Amino acid sequence: MLRVYLETTVISYLAARRSKVIALAWHQKITHDWWAVRRHDFELFVSELVVMEASRGDVEAAARRIDVLGGLSLLEINNKVYSLAEAFIAEGVVPTTFGDDAFHIAISAVHGVDYLLTWNCKHIANAEMRVKIESVARKNGFICPVICTPEELMGDV
Repeated sequence: MLRVYLETTVISYLAARRSKVIALAWHQKITHDWWAVRRHDFELFVSELVVMEASRGDVEAAARRIDVLGGLSLLEINNKVYSLAEAFIAEGVVPTTFGDDAFHIAISAVHGVDYLLTWNCKHIANAEMRVKIESVARKNGFICPVICTPEELMGDV
C-alpha cells in the first residue's frame, strides 16, 4: 500500500468550518472529497510536528483538528530528519522563518513515504521549488516523495 504523509494544512482543511473565501472553500471541498474517497487507498502518516501545529490556536478548532488525527500513525523526528531539514534551509530551499516546512519535507523523505500531501503551495507544493527540494534530498541520500495537493492525488475518481 502506498504511504502518504499528511502535512498540517490538509488536517486543517478537514477540520475547519467552511470558509467564506471561495478558493479556500473549494480546497476544503476537495480535501473532504479526497478524505471520503481516496484515504482508504493509502497508509496515512503524520508527525509530532503536525500534532503540535494542529494543537495551536483556537481551542475548539484545535480539538477538531486533533480529532482528525486520531488513529493516524506517527513518523519519528530523528537526527536524519534534523540534518535534512537543516540542509533544505542552508541551501535556501525553505526560508529560515518557515523551518517547519523544511521539517515536513524532511520527515516524509527520510521515512520514504510515497506522497507528501499539502495545501502549502508557497514552500512545499510549488513546481519551482520541487526541483530544488528533490536536488537537496538526493544530494543528502534521500528520495523525495511526490509532493502534491489532495486535488492532484484524486486519481481517476
